[in-house]
Amino acid sequence: MTQVLLSIGHGYSGQATAKSLPPGWSLLATTRDPARLGVLRDGGAVPVLWPDQAQQALARATHLISWVPPGAQGDPVAPLVAALPTPALRWIGYASASSVYGDTGGDWIDENAPAAPTTDRGAARLRAEAAWATIAAARNVPFCALRIAGIYGPGRSVLDALRQGRGQRVIKPGQVFNRIHVEDLGRIAAAAAAAALDGPLILADEDPAPPQDVMAYGAALLGLPCPPDTPFDGAALSPMARSFYAENKRLRSVRLGPDLGITLAWPDFRAGLGGLAR
Repeated sequence: MTQVLLSIGHGYSGQATAKSLPPGWSLLATTRDPARLGVLRDGGAVPVLWPDQAQQALARATHLISWVPPGAQGDPVAPLVAALPTPALRWIGYASASSVYGDTGGDWIDENAPAAPTTDRGAARLRAEAAWATIAAARNVPFCALRIAGIYGPGRSVLDALRQGRGQRVIKPGQVFNRIHVEDLGRIAAAAAAAALDGPLILADEDPAPPQDVMAYGAALLGLPCPPDTPFDGAALSPMARSFYAENKRLRSVRLGPDLGITLAWPDFRAGLGGLAR
């Protein structure tokens, strides 16, 4: 039987996942923009205009990943999926965020840790997970909450910020972040779908590091001056970027190897940025 992945909100991470699907899979990729249908088709996907063609796509899907973040009124996709038949569906994945774990004061945590969000953003993600878990339970299929750290990759890294003159070396003592290269994210998400993995899964690198160290390393790779230190309180950050600094934790996955046989291609920011700089 052909495996059919429906990628809802198919964008940067969805494209990386599509590249890692095993042979024999078909991809249905959604967009709300009719002008993007041809782009998706040229990329090898069957384009789906959402929500107009949702019923037809859900009738075919054996696997589903939603990449759409929650909005002010909750998850915008789950209610529509809940109301439509999914006769072939065997697995649901939801692209959540590591913010569901909240602030641990820099302590290490893995998938065995309870979700305990400490920000509105994290709480919204956890509510969205619950909405998708309810759908999966009603259909008696496995549900995997993909709890993703900060995503970087081609066109989206400190290297791009530095080249464009946007680099900041923000200093908040003791602050660390995990990251995940989009290529590794795609490999993990595709493997989770193929294995019909159930339960939470952390997608993060193996080296939670201070953001100023990442910026300095990127500048050195490019041969550019390192931006001056900027105290967190005085940094020019968007409300979203500032909210990331409200949580300090060190993430590790205990499931990637044992459950999925995955070894990260880019296990830390040095390897990842080095690959991007080549």
